[in-house]
Amino acid sequence: MHRRQFLSTLTAATLTAATPKPPRPNILLILADDLGWSDLGCFGGEIETPNLDKLAANGVRFTQFYNSARCCPSRASIMTGLYPHQAGMGNMTSPKPRTDFPGYAGVLNKNNTTIPEVLKTAGYSTWMTGKWHLGPPGPVGRGFDEYYGMVHGFDSFWDPTKYTRLPADRPHRTYPEGQFYATNAITDYTTEFLSQARTQNKPFFLYLAYNAPHFPIHAPKETIDKYQPIYEKGWDHIRRQRYEKQLKLGVIPKNSKLTPLSEIPPNRFNKQTGWAGKHNPPWDTLPEDRRKDLARRMAIFAAMVDIMDRNIGRVIEDLRTHNQLDNTVIFFTADNGACAEWDPYGFDKSSGPQNTLHTGDALATMGQPGTYHSYGSAWANTGNTPWRLYKHYAHEGGISSPLIVHWPAAIKRRNAIDHTPGHITDFMATCVDLAQATYPASMPPMEGRSLVPAFHGRKIQRDAIYFEHEGNRAIRIGKWKAVALQPDGKWELYDIDTDRTELHNLAEKQPARLKSMIRQWEQWARRTQAIPWMWTPQYEPTEQQ
Repeated sequence: MHRRQFLSTLTAATLTAATPKPPRPNILLILADDLGWSDLGCFGGEIETPNLDKLAANGVRFTQFYNSARCCPSRASIMTGLYPHQAGMGNMTSPKPRTDFPGYAGVLNKNNTTIPEVLKTAGYSTWMTGKWHLGPPGPVGRGFDEYYGMVHGFDSFWDPTKYTRLPADRPHRTYPEGQFYATNAITDYTTEFLSQARTQNKPFFLYLAYNAPHFPIHAPKETIDKYQPIYEKGWDHIRRQRYEKQLKLGVIPKNSKLTPLSEIPPNRFNKQTGWAGKHNPPWDTLPEDRRKDLARRMAIFAAMVDIMDRNIGRVIEDLRTHNQLDNTVIFFTADNGACAEWDPYGFDKSSGPQNTLHTGDALATMGQPGTYHSYGSAWANTGNTPWRLYKHYAHEGGISSPLIVHWPAAIKRRNAIDHTPGHITDFMATCVDLAQATYPASMPPMEGRSLVPAFHGRKIQRDAIYFEHEGNRAIRIGKWKAVALQPDGKWELYDIDTDRTELHNLAEKQPARLKSMIRQWEQWARRTQAIPWMWTPQYEPTEQQ
């Protein structure tokens, strides 16, 4: 070897040896439950969320990040990197898994792997707190070392017996009578797990899945009282206020229009209450006692978000105190759009048609132990400002989630707003990328894409993003979105660049484009076993009627 070439090679080798790769980051994935796209301050809301707002100010907000329309499907997509039907979770968990439609089995099937299972092979410790809602074998059975939270879907925030510690032989924390509140307890275990993780001298993956602000809406009275006057102004005022703030923040394009109050798609519950097919009513058309009741419901919801943010602040401070904040990638998102179940008045006692009008002294008892409320479709419409519709549906209000990414050690952009489309399946690919892990070749290929290039403002190449839940269908290709409401709904077509609020249906003007997109969606549905809800196995695609 020539002496100059030898010295050059030696110098390069010496520099490589002297410049170690930066350590792989810790990964903290925070998921909220039934949070609306606009509920956080940094996405236009009036709820106090200073800790999440600070993460956004020092990181990146993604404004076109999509979910799978409902809790179980979205959680399946997060964990596996697949569309929910591929993982057996096209709808909700089921005590008796279905065998006739594998895409709707109601339990995670075996033809997938999870983020913690993959990251363990790369030397990560794995931890989970909060809501699982993916059925057996549960979080420890699917790769997490330790777990505390609610294994099922929803329950009291005041009752510690509804929350589980796994493995079963692990010690439980105890709380004085009347001092348990789920969001606080989930954070207590989160900081405990972080402390344990530090003793293992390896990077960690922690999935913090708060069940707030899902119904039953519960919160301490003093926090509810803080928000009561705000929501007595009504949803028309709050929607307009959020929309105007969103324009100033730049999280929606300047050409965005605020949608009218959304329709209430028919279901078996609102057919009983008479609201099926109607629209959410203007606030000033309601009687004063009804407005008081509804303002209280939204105040409870806001209090839950406020308390969740405070607890996220506790986790951030714990990382900062132990010099881990800079090299921990923090994701914050939500599992679906805000929850409209089932009409503008909400429900009480259980999920269904029963509503109780609270007046006088009864207002102060709302949200306290022993109560059970939802906040209704009009406040959910507000939560999803400026989009149409809500959780369950494939219009923007159902499938749009806020996404905040914070990683000071590597992301140099600050207070950045990124309009790159993404999907909740992307978390698997992103975590594999960050952890330098190997996704097993024996499993179905990941459907998502790594978001890491987008952290730095680079484009992500993808073919399309697909959706199906309960017959609500959509496909997003570039700036174009085709969407259909419920199994019998006609396909609509929107140019998302100019009309993300889905007010100008272009189906009749661009029939060839729409036909092509429907065909592509149907090919995807066959491939992923996304047989549309309530459609027969003999379903054959037809031209749009």
